[in-house]
Amino acid sequence: MQQRLGRSISLVVNGEAVATCARTLSELVAEQGFAESAVATARNGDFVPRPARSEAELAPGDRIEIVAPRQGG
Repeated sequence: MQQRLGRSISLVVNGEAVATCARTLSELVAEQGFAESAVATARNGDFVPRPARSEAELAPGDRIEIVAPRQGG
């Protein structure tokens, strides 16, 4: 595991460039304000289930999708 010691990395989150100090997808979800929300996540096009987010380490250039369910009709 690579330590970043407070250094930020550049990611693409929902199509927008983001700089983050998050090390895992779980930390990024919390940083983006979705910690308590029911969301679906993907890293580089691969679905990451909620229990696996804390193990999913981020790397510079990763493309992350965080999708909240929508209601309506």
